[in-house]
This record gives sequence, structure tokens and C-alpha cells, in this order.
Amino acid sequence: MEEKQIDESRQGEFLEISSPIIAHKPQKKLLLESYGCQMNFADSEIVASIMAQEGYITTRDVEEADLVLLNTCAIRDNAEQRIRGRLEFLNSVKKRKPAMMVGVLGCMAERLREQLLEEEKLVDMVVGPDAYRDLPRLVSQVEHGSKAVNVLLSREETYGEITPVRLDSNGVTAYISIMRGCDNMCSFCVVPFTRGRERSRDPKSIVEEATDLFNRGYREVTLLGQNVDSYKWNITAKGEIVDANEPTVNFAQLLASVAEVSPKLRLRFSTSHPKDMTDEVLITMAKYENICDYIHLPVQSGNSIVLKRMNRGYTREWYLDRIAAIRKYMPECAISTDVIAGFCDETNEEHADTISLMAEIKYDMAYMYKYSERPRTLAERKFEDNISEEVKSQRLNEIIAMHMSCVTERTAAHVGKRHKVLVEGVSKKSQEHYYGRNGQNVVVVFPKNEAKMGQYVWVNALSATAVTLIGEIDSYID
Repeated sequence: MEEKQIDESRQGEFLEISSPIIAHKPQKKLLLESYGCQMNFADSEIVASIMAQEGYITTRDVEEADLVLLNTCAIRDNAEQRIRGRLEFLNSVKKRKPAMMVGVLGCMAERLREQLLEEEKLVDMVVGPDAYRDLPRLVSQVEHGSKAVNVLLSREETYGEITPVRLDSNGVTAYISIMRGCDNMCSFCVVPFTRGRERSRDPKSIVEEATDLFNRGYREVTLLGQNVDSYKWNITAKGEIVDANEPTVNFAQLLASVAEVSPKLRLRFSTSHPKDMTDEVLITMAKYENICDYIHLPVQSGNSIVLKRMNRGYTREWYLDRIAAIRKYMPECAISTDVIAGFCDETNEEHADTISLMAEIKYDMAYMYKYSERPRTLAERKFEDNISEEVKSQRLNEIIAMHMSCVTERTAAHVGKRHKVLVEGVSKKSQEHYYGRNGQNVVVVFPKNEAKMGQYVWVNALSATAVTLIGEIDSYID
């Protein structure tokens, strides 16, 4: 399982919508904050849709909130500590506003339900990622003076027919969740225990959601799953057909179906698993111009022995074969990754293999972390977290230094070229500039001129920072 993390600027983001008010429901205000991976942000859009039907509109002001929900991440300890700090602040607000309800959703909720509810008394309700439909009942239970909890995991729940409320949307890009859960048991990862087993969403509903988004003016969608390469519809884990009267659909076929919604709808996906990525997916990506030349392919370590301890299901050689296949079918494809520094028993030589792998591949982007032991994982039960924090930090710094050297080189290689860019918003540094991304997921900043949000433009890249291109519009695309 992989969880690609959202940009740090969005962590703990206040999500605001104008919800439709149901006539027979009293209007109440919801403060909804999301932490962690893209899946959590997509889940928050499901929660907002469910609560809108109960008459809730959202607010950014905790002082006027009737209900505060934190959608949480448990993949690393520092994420949990940050959320605990936020809960302590909310409890100080509750002393002045005792009627305000506080709930924790998502992965941290499932893992720490007893501590949060009973021992530390930080929340009124705890709701796991498969129990969001039950939120209205749980809220009612709290309103009547009881604590509320539902962290049951499901083998069927996909929320496939619920239309998400697009939170804090730019009206240009959106997430579509295509599957939930994870069947991989990477030894360092808690997500299979907090999100349950893999199950895929009906492909028809995915295509319908993409079509609806395009008709409403969106021009890019990102298909989300813990391991999108293992998406399968009407096929069991053993490869058996469930219903002979229905077609089977794998991830490559789903990609093609969504790409065919419109050539003007750009398509991305996250996250891929190296052991499951097939040439069929790569061939499909190469076939459709609107599927971006960008793959997030987490490696975690460049050493085969460490990968075995991590229970990743592939070797260094297998991973490099997948990189070679990507380069074969899409020579200009950008590749990003996840890397863990200081996993259990990692030697200096094993760490050096990670550095050498990064130097060979030259990733376009990377999420880099020190190993953080998580309760209930195989690594906690089987291995000792025996690399000191000092050594972890030193190795992480070396990983970051290698990556920054590579990414600066990769970004600079785009200078002097012409890029097709989707205009996503106004630059944070200048109201006179727009920003967008090219097909390789590189951010491009350029003067607005006559461009409009959601429009594709050709931009000449004139210069670059380490990770951003600076350019000017060459021409407009209808």
C-alpha cells in the first residue's frame, strides 16, 4: 500500500462549501479539516455530501461551528501528534462552547478509538473510513448526550453512488476515488489495518463521475487508490469471473474508458505499486495524449534485502525493470517516488544502495521520510526499530541532497522547451501570474495575459528554480 501525501500547504486545510440546505433540516455549521493523503481529502468530499443532506453548511470559523470533524492520518507518528495538538485546542474551545461536537474520522480514528474516546476524552465521536454513511446517526447520538463510535471495516463499501461535494475547489482539477483498502501487507504500513481489504468501484460510476466533472468545466481528474494497479472489476483475487454476464475491467481498461470521456480531460492517477504495474498500463498511457506522462512509483529502498524486510514483493532489479519499461513506452515520462530512511536493521551499505538507485533513476519528485514505527504492523511485531534518530536524520539528509541534485537537473532540462499547461489558479507570489502544470506534473508560472482558468495554453519555459518553471504564453488552445 502507498499513501501519497498532500502538499504540506494543505495539511489541516479548512474545507468550505456552500451546501444545499434541506428544507426540513435546521441549518447547522460544520468545520471539516483534512490531514494526510489525497484519499483523505477525497473522503472529506464524501463526508461533506452526506452531512449536507442533514442541513450542514461549512465554515472556516471554529467559534461558529456546531460540529468539528478532523479527517486524520495514522501513517506516521508526527501526523498523529499534530492532530492531538489540534484536538487539545478544540477542547479548550469546548469549555466555552460545550454544545460544540468534536469528531475524529479516518485512519487515526480506527486505530486510537479507545484512547481518544475514553482515556483522553478528546472527542465525542470516532468514525472509521468505512462508516461515513452512519455519521447522521452518530451525530444524533452525541446530541442526546452519549459518546458515539463506528469503526467497522467493510468488504463492500466504496461510496460509489454518492456524489462528492467538491471542497475548496478551483473548478479545474478533482479527485475520483476508484477503490478502497489495501491487500498488500508492507511490514511498515498500518493502512491495511485502518482501511481494510481491497475493493474496487463499479467502472460505470467512475466514468459517469468523470463525465459529470468534465461537463461542469473540470479539465483534470486524478484517479485515487492505495494501489491503483490492482484495480479489478468483476474479477476475484484469484482471477475468477464473478458474473459471466458482465464485462471484466482491469486498471488499463479503466484508464482507457476515462481517457475517452474527452480528449480535453487530462487524466492522472495515484498510487502505483511496482510489483503490479503492467506493460498494458504503460501502453495505454502512451496511446492517449490526455493521460499525463507522470507515474508515482514508490520504491521505499534501493536494496533488495531491505525490500524483503519491508515485504514489498519486488527486488531492486524488478523495480529497475519497471523503470526501463516506462522509459521504453514513454521516454519523456516523469517519475516520482517515496523513500524511507533508516528502516529496521538497515546498514550503511544498504542505505548506499538507495542513494545509488536515486542517482541512476533521477526522480522528478520524491516524498522522503525517516522510518516511523507504527503499532500493529508486521515490522513492530517482527523487527526492532534499532536505527538511532541521529543516523536516520543523517541518512534522510543524504537522500534529500541526492534528490535535490537530481530534481534540479531534471527541471532545468525543461527550460527552452514548449509546454502544454493547464491553467489551475493564480500564483501565490503574484496576482499578475497564473500557475499550472505540464504533463510531467512540473509546476509552471507565467503572466496571465489573456488566459483563463481551466484553459490549456502553450508556454515557453524561460528559466527554472529547483522545482518550478518560469515562462510566458506562446499560444492559446481552444
